[in-house]
Amino acid sequence: MNALTDIEKFKGEKLSPGDALPAPASIGHPGSRTIRAGFIPLVDAAVLIASAEFGFAEREGITLELVKDVSWANVRDRLAFRQFDIAHMLSPMPVAAMLGLGSNPSPVITPFSLGRGGNAITLSTRLYRRMQDEGTLGGREDALANATALAAVIRKAQAAGEPPLTLGVTYPFSSHNYEFRYWLAAGGIDPDRDVKLMVVPPPMTSDALAAGAIDGFCVGAPWNMVASELGVGRIVATKQDIWPSAPEKVVGMRPEWAETHPETVSRLIVALDRAARWADAPENRDTLADVLADERYVAAPADIIRRVLAGEFTIDPEGNRRVIDDYFVFHSGFANVPRPSQALWTYSQMVRWGQAPFSDERLAASVSAYRPDLYRRALGADAAPADADTGPRGATPDDRFLDGHVFDPGRMEDYIESFAIRATGRSQLPIEDG
Repeated sequence: MNALTDIEKFKGEKLSPGDALPAPASIGHPGSRTIRAGFIPLVDAAVLIASAEFGFAEREGITLELVKDVSWANVRDRLAFRQFDIAHMLSPMPVAAMLGLGSNPSPVITPFSLGRGGNAITLSTRLYRRMQDEGTLGGREDALANATALAAVIRKAQAAGEPPLTLGVTYPFSSHNYEFRYWLAAGGIDPDRDVKLMVVPPPMTSDALAAGAIDGFCVGAPWNMVASELGVGRIVATKQDIWPSAPEKVVGMRPEWAETHPETVSRLIVALDRAARWADAPENRDTLADVLADERYVAAPADIIRRVLAGEFTIDPEGNRRVIDDYFVFHSGFANVPRPSQALWTYSQMVRWGQAPFSDERLAASVSAYRPDLYRRALGADAAPADADTGPRGATPDDRFLDGHVFDPGRMEDYIESFAIRATGRSQLPIEDG
């Protein structure tokens, strides 16, 4: 009997993948245990936070102890050193861990994705004005046009002998790093030659932009809108513009912990599944935003978080707005399934940008990071689509990439070689720290 069936005994519920659930009444479960979870103050920690705050974890006999941390490197290390049982992690982090990349590498797997969306690329208002002066934008919100305009500014700056722009990402092995690089390269900018990339913790990005320490950044919500509301930044691209179905954050855990606590892992997945359904429901956004705004969690204005959850963006200091459907997806469309093909795309970008060499052994290690088998064990065989393990990404109109490329996991080397801009040596962004 899987954990979901066990829970249905309590309330007689019949759940289907699209159902949104109310917050449960407090019903204890024999064998309750505490799970210590590290997280970074971002809106995409919502499912973990909702699980703890609204009784979903308690309903499964779990006390979810959330610990707010300051950097992804800290989260990685504290998970490895057993200070955390599980962690809110960037979707590429388990892949990097299974490849042995970075400092203090320790195996990490993920049986659950926390959703899609939430990232954006923000440039300083002064840099965006230079892009407008090139005369090619005309107020458009097209992400590719913005990248092309930035390339024109960079070429002019290079000709004048100006120092390269400095752009911030949150971690070397992050969706932000790969999405920022993908966007830059799509516009004709070599991220290892034409600009300087540096690691900036998410809550510090807006202040760093305002101080002129960086010229732009790619980060998760709500910090892009915070920069635009402060009048220091212009949002020029979002995650949906680059790869709409890309996973964003995942739940990471040590393989040995998962093997030692199989029932706990299943009950945790059930709790997270129910919390994700709840968080996806529009009628719950106000409640969720109020909780996320708390100092214990994201510590940002509730109004900004509420608009971010709805995909309603103020993209610049002038108050221009953009509405993005499904900017955050916490559950629908099988958003919680950890697809090995997504891990393979991440590995393709690690190879593309010189973080790792290509080999069949590393392909296998990448796939091992994402565990749909544990997801199915908890929620049932039909909880994940049949192609979750092997299906290509980017092959359908609603799963496009910014530049029109299609990712086929079966032709990885051809895919990597198809890009005109890729690393010819080691990545310029350090990978030993974060």
